[in-house]
Amino acid sequence: MPKMVPKIILEGTRLTHKTDLAFALNEHPRIVGPRKYKYHSPLVSGEWCAFSNFPWGHGLINFTPDQEALAMETYHTWARLFELQRYYSWIIDRFHLSTRLYQQMTYDKDYDFTWLEQRLLPLGFRIVLCIRRPETFEAAKVERLKVSGNPSQYDDLGLFIREQEQIQRLAAQSSLPVFEVDISDDNVDAAADRVADWMEQTGGLYLP
Repeated sequence: MPKMVPKIILEGTRLTHKTDLAFALNEHPRIVGPRKYKYHSPLVSGEWCAFSNFPWGHGLINFTPDQEALAMETYHTWARLFELQRYYSWIIDRFHLSTRLYQQMTYDKDYDFTWLEQRLLPLGFRIVLCIRRPETFEAAKVERLKVSGNPSQYDDLGLFIREQEQIQRLAAQSSLPVFEVDISDDNVDAAADRVADWMEQTGGLYLP
C-alpha cells in the first residue's frame, strides 16, 4: 500500500478533547496504518509551555510580548523540520490558530501566519477544528475538574464560548483544508472515525 503520511493540526478551545483526539488519531489504523507492534509516531503540541522553567508557564501559544522573537523563531524551526521530513506523519495538538486566538484576546495583536500556511499547504497539512455545543461545556468542566492540575482555568465558561466563536472565524480564514468535528457527545472514537473518513475522502493521507 502507499505510504501514509497524514499531517493534522488539531485546534479548538479548552474542553473540546483535542488532546484525546490527537492520541486516538495517532493510533487509528485508517490514519497511521495497521500496527502489529508499537513504534514511534510523532505527536507534538504548541501547549508545551517550553519558554518557562515552571508549570503552566509561557510557550508557543501564550508567549509574552518580549518573547515574540523566540516564538516566531520556533515557528520557523517547526516549519523547516516539517519540510525536511515531509514523508512522515505529524499530528499537532494546537498550533498557529491557537496562537492567533490567544494573542488577539490577551494583547489585542494579530499575527499573520500566511507565510506559515504557504509552507504547510504543499506538505499536506490540514486543520481539524474541535468544537462543542455551548450548553455542553458545563458537563465537560465537571469531568475535567476530576483530573485537572489547574482547575481555576475553568472558572469562566463564557470565555471558552467566546474563544470557540473566534477560532471558528480564524479557521474560516485559513488557506489549509479545515474539517469541523463536533465533540459534544464526548465520543472521541467516533470523532476519530469521522476525521478518518474526511482524510480518506479528500486525499489527506498521502503525498504525491
